[in-house]
Amino acid sequence: MRRRRIEVFSLSFLDCICCGFGAVVLFYTIVAGQAGIKRIRNSDVLQAEVNRLEEEVLVGTRNLVVLRNTLRKTQAETTQAAARSSALIDEVGVAREEALRLGATSMAQREHINGLKADLKQLEEGTKRLQAAASQPAPAGEKVRAFRGTGNRKYITGIHLKGKRILVLMDRSASMMDAELDKILKLRNQNPALRRATVKWRQALDIADWLSTQFPPGSKFQMYGFNTASTPLVADSAGKWLDPADPKLLAQAIDTLRTMVPEGGTSLINAYDTIRTLSPRPDQVVLVTDGLPTQGKERTARKFVNVSQRARLFDEARRSLPPNVPVDVILLPMQGDLPAPHSFWAMARETGGNFLMPAADWP
Repeated sequence: MRRRRIEVFSLSFLDCICCGFGAVVLFYTIVAGQAGIKRIRNSDVLQAEVNRLEEEVLVGTRNLVVLRNTLRKTQAETTQAAARSSALIDEVGVAREEALRLGATSMAQREHINGLKADLKQLEEGTKRLQAAASQPAPAGEKVRAFRGTGNRKYITGIHLKGKRILVLMDRSASMMDAELDKILKLRNQNPALRRATVKWRQALDIADWLSTQFPPGSKFQMYGFNTASTPLVADSAGKWLDPADPKLLAQAIDTLRTMVPEGGTSLINAYDTIRTLSPRPDQVVLVTDGLPTQGKERTARKFVNVSQRARLFDEARRSLPPNVPVDVILLPMQGDLPAPHSFWAMARETGGNFLMPAADWP
């Protein structure tokens, strides 16, 4: 019996192989499908996270706009507050200045009233003395003009008007308002009436009035007021000598000085230039001032002049003085201006004049 032949690649074998391959394909398909589903799920999660972050960005952008608007509003409010603060500071400054002005005005008014009361009392006493002496004969006087002081004091001053041609130079700078610098700085912005009512300026006016009574008969006089420039106190009298026997001229000089307001700096060299404008030159000069000069020949824009600069200006003015002209000095000193008394004393001594630092109640 012949042996039966066995075929390896039979139909059954091929079926098995095809079934296995199909199972592999199916498994791969299932695995790939599961992976795709997982990726889709992960993509959804990431997309949700992106959406959430975008929403947060939008919210942050809206909040940033709100914050910017708030910042702009705050800055505007800050600017307005600063402007209001500046305005309030200005108002406080104005109110403070007004209070100082009113206080100074009240003080000046009280001093003026007290002065008027003292003048009235002196007039009453003078009237009584005149009435008592009216019946008694008296020798003829030598004074060309009367002066009414604040009492019966007699001073040995050394200031004796004995020249034939006498020039009086009256300092009318801002420093003539007071002896203290801080008070001068406050007063220089006040109204003219208040500046004319200061104690120091009123003393200077009384000195000028007293000098106007001392011109000897037969002499000639001239009176100038000076700060940075020098001007005659009698109108249209520049370069001319006047007769003190004419009471109208003396009264006009004093009245003009009383209407002037102390202001500006002090230029001694310009005041001394007045001497050269008079012909013939004076044989006696009386200088009423309060300290070293602050200006030279030309007016400068400097706000502060130190002691050494003022000393140089004084020396320059001293060198400009014509020779053989005695200068009498009446000094109403400033506080802290230590070189002034010695400088003016030395100048008076060199020129053959006299030097006087009067008491507060003189003349």
